[in-house]
Amino acid sequence: MGAYDAELGAAVERAQQGDEQAFARAYRLVHPGLLGYVRGLVGGDAEDVAADAWLEIARDLGRFRGDGAGFRGWTATIARHRALDHLRKQRRSPPTTLIEQDVLEVPGGQDTAAAALESLSTGQALELIRGLPREQAEAVLLRVVVGLDGPATARVLGKRQGAVRTAAYRGLKKLAGRLAQGGATP
Repeated sequence: MGAYDAELGAAVERAQQGDEQAFARAYRLVHPGLLGYVRGLVGGDAEDVAADAWLEIARDLGRFRGDGAGFRGWTATIARHRALDHLRKQRRSPPTTLIEQDVLEVPGGQDTAAAALESLSTGQALELIRGLPREQAEAVLLRVVVGLDGPATARVLGKRQGAVRTAAYRGLKKLAGRLAQGGATP
């Protein structure tokens, strides 16, 4: 993650000075992992929650202080807060049905079969992670999907490093067991 974090840190620094292309680069570097984390927390509403998080990230970018790894942790904290707000809101009001945005989207230029297989495997992995106890799921998502280190994950979750390390270990061990029971190789 060293070169990745260095590139991210440089992009964030330039973005804070008003470079829109640098912000776009930081977004492209962080968004896939962040979206995977949010999808693990809220499921199908992840795109909307992540978009809300990015609005807050863009608004508050000038206040951020740190390097690339710190930026990933900062964005994960914001995304987590937006996801928890979303989950609280869902509990208070019943969901409404809208036209699926997928129907309205124009197909992309990528290999459809490869994209479908990747989406399926990612979806299956996130579904397995969602089946873990919440603390374990979040620890696994932040460590594996977002790529945060132990201290950064602990800060995002507001827990001790040892508790995060234990939760991630137990979560990964449960996932390995589930995969082994299903005949898949962990």
